[in-house]
Amino acid sequence: MYRGQAFWGNAAMMHDEVVSRLRHLLIEGEIPPGARIPERELCASLSISRTPLREALKVLAAEGLVVLLPNRGSRAAKLTQKDVKELFEVCEALEATAGELACPRISEEHLHQIAALQAGMVEHYRARDLLSYYRCNRLIHESIVRAADNAVLAGLYESISARIRRARFITPMSPEHWALAVQEHDGMLNALQRRDASGLAHILRTHLRRKREEVVQAGFAEPSGSQNSSADIGDFAAS
Repeated sequence: MYRGQAFWGNAAMMHDEVVSRLRHLLIEGEIPPGARIPERELCASLSISRTPLREALKVLAAEGLVVLLPNRGSRAAKLTQKDVKELFEVCEALEATAGELACPRISEEHLHQIAALQAGMVEHYRARDLLSYYRCNRLIHESIVRAADNAVLAGLYESISARIRRARFITPMSPEHWALAVQEHDGMLNALQRRDASGLAHILRTHLRRKREEVVQAGFAEPSGSQNSSADIGDFAAS
């Protein structure tokens, strides 16, 4: 039985909640890429019938997380290197747009929060704590998207990010590239503080394009569902 069952409880749930919880299983690798979706077991653990489960699977198929097999159930989708490249390309565009929208819309409080995250990320960099560094800098990117205050953009970004986070990989981080990434993040914060929309969009696009090239060159491995000491691709994507 899946680890989340005790947390979720056995009460019947709404469609959006079913989708959210199935998405979590897929993103976290509890249903590994390529594995058949265990419909009977999921129905039992979520206390739902086949109909709401299959409706949720249709939503996740549209997001690219599930592959529906005619008359044969469904499987967790696999990501190819081409998939990852294309997802990064879309992510670049979304983050650049988010940067343009965030500059005139961000509140001072939100700006201070991002500045605090930036300071924490720099501390992780100085301590050479790579995993904490990546996780902190992912929060910075997500905060910029939230500051754009656009629900449609945020939804698209979450969908793309969810697919990206499913793949785990290890990519080298040379001292030069790490220092450049920190410098680029300093530029992002500075552009936000100056409300320089075009400047922030340019930095974000360049930043993500460089990371995409590094990821594609390094390759990646699908998650197995076991614990992994490396950060996930979602963290690396926002480095």
